[in-house]
Amino acid sequence: MKALVWSTVRHERHALVRDLAALTAEQWTAPTACAGWDVHDVVAHLVDSAKATRIGFVRDMIAARFDFDRQNALGVARERHDDPAQTLAAFRAVVERTSTPPAPIATRLVEAFVHGEDIRRAVGLTGDYPPDQVAAALEFQLRTTVKMGGGRERADGLRLVASDATVDTGSGPEVNGSALALLLAVSGRPVRPDELTGPGTQALIGGNP
Repeated sequence: MKALVWSTVRHERHALVRDLAALTAEQWTAPTACAGWDVHDVVAHLVDSAKATRIGFVRDMIAARFDFDRQNALGVARERHDDPAQTLAAFRAVVERTSTPPAPIATRLVEAFVHGEDIRRAVGLTGDYPPDQVAAALEFQLRTTVKMGGGRERADGLRLVASDATVDTGSGPEVNGSALALLLAVSGRPVRPDELTGPGTQALIGGNP
């Protein structure tokens, strides 16, 4: 499982580097679904996240007074260069890293897929992700509370069924869609009107920003 996760993460990082290399200066400033972050900020966060170690994460959390949002903001400020090309070079330099904060390995998949889409959707690009690994990220998010960065409460009382992966979980009004669309919605991200169907759809996306 661990080897597959890191293989997937490295693949996704390389793919994102290729997409980022083609962005215009204006696209780097496009707002994303991450509140207050543009594309450049999200890339800086991915650099910071890729560099994270267990000890370093604890040190940063102490500096941020155990506030996750403040810790993320400090990481973005640390890794965001004035020139997007430099931030991209920093991201390119960490694509093979396998260090991680003190969190389950599945969080690396969530980072790769959700932030990959944060960036691509902000600039009109489309990603191509392995459905089974997206499903693994979705299942993790469904086990994790919103307070801890997951989406368990958003899916409470609903049945989620993926059209492209073996995901059929929960009970209640049904929500159908790709594993990626379900992952984004559960993670609090907006989705396009045609991406999810079923009587539970509004309940799932209604509280999303």
